[in-house]
Amino acid sequence: MMPTTLIIEDDESIALLIGRTIASMGGSTAIAKSKSEALTLLSQHAIGLILLDLGLPDGDGKELIKMLRPTNTTPIIVISARSDEKEIVTSLDWGADDYVTKPFSIHELMARVRSVQRRLVAPVAIEKLSYCNALSLDHESHTAFLHSEPLKLTPTEFSLLAYLMLHPNRVLTHAQLLREVWGIGYQQEMQYLRTYINILRKKIEPNPTQPHYIRTEMGIGYRFYCHFEK
Repeated sequence: MMPTTLIIEDDESIALLIGRTIASMGGSTAIAKSKSEALTLLSQHAIGLILLDLGLPDGDGKELIKMLRPTNTTPIIVISARSDEKEIVTSLDWGADDYVTKPFSIHELMARVRSVQRRLVAPVAIEKLSYCNALSLDHESHTAFLHSEPLKLTPTEFSLLAYLMLHPNRVLTHAQLLREVWGIGYQQEMQYLRTYINILRKKIEPNPTQPHYIRTEMGIGYRFYCHFEK
Protein backbone atom coordinates (compact mmCIF):
# COMPACT_ATOMS: atom_id res chain seq x y z
CA MET A 1 0.00 0.00 0.00
CA MET A 2 1.28 3.46 -0.89
CA PRO A 3 2.07 5.86 1.96
CA THR A 4 -0.02 8.97 2.61
CA THR A 5 1.22 11.56 0.14
CA LEU A 6 1.24 15.31 0.77
CA ILE A 7 0.68 17.18 -2.51
CA ILE A 8 1.88 20.79 -2.22
CA GLU A 9 0.53 22.42 -5.38
CA ASP A 10 -1.44 25.63 -5.94
CA ASP A 11 -2.75 24.48 -9.35
CA GLU A 12 -5.93 22.66 -8.36
CA SER A 13 -6.22 20.70 -11.62
CA ILE A 14 -2.72 19.24 -11.22
CA ALA A 15 -3.25 18.47 -7.54
CA LEU A 16 -6.54 16.68 -8.26
CA LEU A 17 -5.04 14.69 -11.14
CA ILE A 18 -2.21 13.45 -8.94
CA GLY A 19 -4.60 12.80 -6.06
CA ARG A 20 -7.00 10.75 -8.19
CA THR A 21 -4.14 8.71 -9.64
CA ILE A 22 -2.70 7.90 -6.23
CA ALA A 23 -6.18 7.03 -4.91
CA SER A 24 -6.71 4.63 -7.83
CA MET A 25 -3.56 2.83 -6.68
CA GLY A 26 -4.86 2.47 -3.15
CA GLY A 27 -3.04 5.43 -1.64
CA SER A 28 -4.28 8.38 0.40
CA THR A 29 -3.42 12.04 -0.09
CA ALA A 30 -3.56 15.43 1.57
CA ILE A 31 -3.41 18.62 -0.49
CA ALA A 32 -1.83 21.95 0.47
CA LYS A 33 -1.88 25.05 -1.74
CA SER A 34 0.89 26.92 0.10
CA LYS A 35 3.92 26.46 2.35
CA SER A 36 1.93 27.47 5.43
CA GLU A 37 -0.82 24.94 4.69
CA ALA A 38 1.82 22.28 4.11
CA LEU A 39 3.47 22.92 7.48
CA THR A 40 0.09 22.65 9.20
CA LEU A 41 -0.69 19.33 7.50
CA LEU A 42 2.77 17.98 8.28
CA SER A 43 2.19 18.70 11.97
CA GLN A 44 -1.20 16.96 11.91
CA HIS A 45 -0.62 13.86 9.75
CA ALA A 46 1.91 11.07 9.30
CA ILE A 47 3.20 11.77 5.78
CA GLY A 48 5.19 9.17 3.85
CA LEU A 49 5.91 11.19 0.69
CA ILE A 50 5.88 14.85 -0.35
CA LEU A 51 5.21 16.07 -3.91
CA LEU A 52 6.27 19.71 -3.99
CA ASP A 53 5.71 22.51 -6.49
CA LEU A 54 8.30 25.28 -6.22
CA GLY A 55 6.14 28.21 -7.35
CA LEU A 56 3.89 28.63 -4.32
CA PRO A 57 1.90 31.77 -3.46
CA ASP A 58 3.70 32.33 -0.15
CA GLY A 59 7.25 31.68 -1.30
CA ASP A 60 9.70 29.38 -3.05
CA GLY A 61 9.15 25.69 -2.40
CA LYS A 62 12.92 25.18 -2.10
CA GLU A 63 12.79 27.09 1.17
CA LEU A 64 10.38 24.46 2.49
CA ILE A 65 12.89 21.73 1.63
CA LYS A 66 15.61 23.63 3.47
CA MET A 67 13.31 24.15 6.45
CA LEU A 68 12.29 20.50 6.71
CA ARG A 69 15.54 18.66 6.09
CA PRO A 70 17.33 19.23 9.44
CA THR A 71 14.67 17.16 11.25
CA ASN A 72 12.55 15.47 8.56
CA THR A 73 13.73 12.75 6.15
CA THR A 74 10.38 12.19 4.39
CA PRO A 75 11.07 11.68 0.65
CA ILE A 76 10.44 14.82 -1.43
CA ILE A 77 9.81 14.87 -5.18
CA VAL A 78 9.84 18.35 -6.71
CA ILE A 79 7.34 18.99 -9.52
CA SER A 80 8.12 22.29 -11.22
CA ALA A 81 8.02 24.20 -14.50
CA ARG A 82 11.56 25.40 -13.76
CA SER A 83 13.80 23.24 -15.92
CA ASP A 84 17.21 24.93 -15.74
CA GLU A 85 20.04 22.91 -14.23
CA LYS A 86 20.71 25.40 -11.41
CA GLU A 87 17.18 24.98 -10.03
CA ILE A 88 17.39 21.19 -10.25
CA VAL A 89 20.81 20.97 -8.60
CA THR A 90 19.86 23.42 -5.84
CA SER A 91 16.68 21.47 -5.07
CA LEU A 92 18.61 18.20 -4.88
CA ASP A 93 21.42 19.79 -2.90
CA TRP A 94 18.96 21.10 -0.31
CA GLY A 95 17.45 17.65 0.14
CA ALA A 96 14.94 16.79 -2.60
CA ASP A 97 14.99 13.12 -3.66
CA ASP A 98 13.89 13.68 -7.25
CA TYR A 99 12.86 16.44 -9.67
CA VAL A 100 10.14 16.22 -12.33
CA THR A 101 9.60 19.08 -14.78
CA LYS A 102 6.21 20.30 -16.00
CA PRO A 103 4.47 19.41 -18.19
CA PHE A 104 4.84 15.82 -17.07
CA SER A 105 3.30 12.45 -17.83
CA ILE A 106 1.32 11.12 -14.86
CA HIS A 107 2.76 7.69 -15.66
CA GLU A 108 6.31 9.07 -15.45
CA LEU A 109 5.50 10.75 -12.13
CA MET A 110 4.13 7.51 -10.67
CA ALA A 111 7.25 5.69 -11.86
CA ARG A 112 9.36 8.27 -10.02
CA VAL A 113 7.20 7.80 -6.91
CA ARG A 114 7.73 4.05 -6.99
CA SER A 115 11.47 4.54 -7.49
CA VAL A 116 11.71 6.77 -4.42
CA GLN A 117 9.66 4.30 -2.38
CA ARG A 118 12.04 1.48 -3.32
CA ARG A 119 14.86 3.46 -1.73
CA LEU A 120 13.05 3.19 1.59
CA VAL A 121 13.56 -0.57 1.52
CA ALA A 122 16.91 -1.78 2.82
CA PRO A 123 19.13 -3.32 0.14
CA VAL A 124 19.78 -7.04 0.27
CA ALA A 125 22.91 -7.53 2.34
CA ILE A 126 24.70 -10.54 3.74
CA GLU A 127 25.39 -8.61 6.93
CA LYS A 128 22.98 -6.38 8.78
CA LEU A 129 25.74 -3.85 9.43
CA SER A 130 28.47 -2.29 7.31
CA TYR A 131 31.55 -0.83 8.96
CA CYS A 132 34.51 1.20 7.79
CA ASN A 133 36.58 2.69 10.59
CA ALA A 134 34.54 5.49 12.20
CA LEU A 135 31.65 5.02 9.76
CA SER A 136 28.93 2.43 10.38
CA LEU A 137 25.61 1.73 8.69
CA ASP A 138 22.63 -0.43 9.71
CA HIS A 139 20.80 -1.71 6.62
CA GLU A 140 17.69 -2.80 8.54
CA SER A 141 17.03 0.32 10.59
CA HIS A 142 18.29 2.72 7.88
CA THR A 143 20.61 4.48 10.32
CA ALA A 144 24.21 5.57 9.92
CA PHE A 145 26.80 6.78 12.41
CA LEU A 146 30.08 8.65 12.18
CA HIS A 147 32.28 8.54 15.30
CA SER A 148 29.22 7.09 17.10
CA GLU A 149 27.19 10.21 16.24
CA PRO A 150 24.04 9.71 14.12
CA LEU A 151 24.16 10.98 10.55
CA LYS A 152 21.08 12.74 9.22
CA LEU A 153 20.55 11.17 5.79
CA THR A 154 17.62 11.36 3.40
CA PRO A 155 16.41 8.04 1.93
CA THR A 156 18.35 8.67 -1.28
CA GLU A 157 21.52 9.64 0.57
CA PHE A 158 21.23 6.49 2.68
CA SER A 159 20.64 4.26 -0.36
CA LEU A 160 23.68 5.67 -2.18
CA LEU A 161 25.95 5.32 0.85
CA ALA A 162 24.63 1.80 1.52
CA TYR A 163 25.36 0.69 -2.04
CA LEU A 164 28.86 2.15 -1.90
CA MET A 165 29.60 0.48 1.45
CA LEU A 166 28.26 -2.88 0.24
CA HIS A 167 30.88 -2.78 -2.55
CA PRO A 168 34.05 -1.51 -0.83
CA ASN A 169 37.23 -0.89 -2.81
CA ARG A 170 35.49 -1.61 -6.12
CA VAL A 171 35.12 0.80 -9.02
CA LEU A 172 31.41 1.46 -9.52
CA THR A 173 30.48 3.14 -12.80
CA HIS A 174 28.24 6.18 -13.04
CA ALA A 175 25.60 4.15 -14.89
CA GLN A 176 25.75 1.34 -12.33
CA LEU A 177 25.21 3.68 -9.38
CA LEU A 178 22.38 5.53 -11.10
CA ARG A 179 20.68 2.27 -12.09
CA GLU A 180 21.01 0.59 -8.69
CA VAL A 181 20.12 3.59 -6.51
CA TRP A 182 17.70 5.61 -8.65
CA GLY A 183 16.44 3.07 -11.20
CA ILE A 184 16.84 2.09 -14.84
CA GLY A 185 15.33 5.33 -16.17
CA TYR A 186 17.98 7.48 -14.46
CA GLN A 187 21.16 6.22 -16.11
CA GLN A 188 21.78 9.53 -17.92
CA GLU A 189 21.08 11.77 -14.90
CA MET A 190 24.71 12.53 -14.09
CA GLN A 191 23.87 15.72 -12.21
CA TYR A 192 21.87 13.67 -9.68
CA LEU A 193 24.88 11.49 -8.92
CA ARG A 194 27.37 14.37 -8.74
CA THR A 195 25.10 16.31 -6.41
CA TYR A 196 24.52 13.42 -4.02
CA ILE A 197 28.18 12.39 -3.97
CA ASN A 198 29.03 15.97 -2.96
CA ILE A 199 26.35 15.90 -0.25
CA LEU A 200 27.67 12.63 1.18
CA ARG A 201 31.24 13.89 1.13
CA LYS A 202 30.22 16.93 3.16
CA LYS A 203 28.59 14.64 5.72
CA ILE A 204 31.19 11.86 6.09
CA GLU A 205 34.56 13.12 4.90
CA PRO A 206 37.08 14.81 7.24
CA ASN A 207 37.98 17.03 4.27
CA PRO A 208 35.34 16.94 1.49
CA THR A 209 37.74 18.58 -0.99
CA GLN A 210 40.20 15.70 -0.51
CA PRO A 211 37.87 12.74 0.05
CA HIS A 212 39.15 9.67 1.87
CA TYR A 213 36.10 7.40 1.58
CA ILE A 214 34.35 8.30 -1.69
CA ARG A 215 37.03 8.57 -4.34
CA THR A 216 36.52 9.69 -7.92
CA GLU A 217 37.60 7.35 -10.69
CA MET A 218 38.01 9.90 -13.47
CA GLY A 219 35.68 9.32 -16.39
CA ILE A 220 34.41 6.04 -14.91
CA GLY A 221 32.65 6.48 -11.59
CA TYR A 222 33.47 6.24 -7.89
CA ARG A 223 35.17 3.89 -5.44
CA PHE A 224 34.31 3.56 -1.74
CA TYR A 225 37.74 3.19 -0.18
CA CYS A 226 37.85 1.17 3.03
CA HIS A 227 41.19 0.33 4.60
CA PHE A 228 40.82 -0.47 8.27
CA GLU A 229 43.06 1.60 10.49
CA LYS A 230 45.26 -0.21 12.98
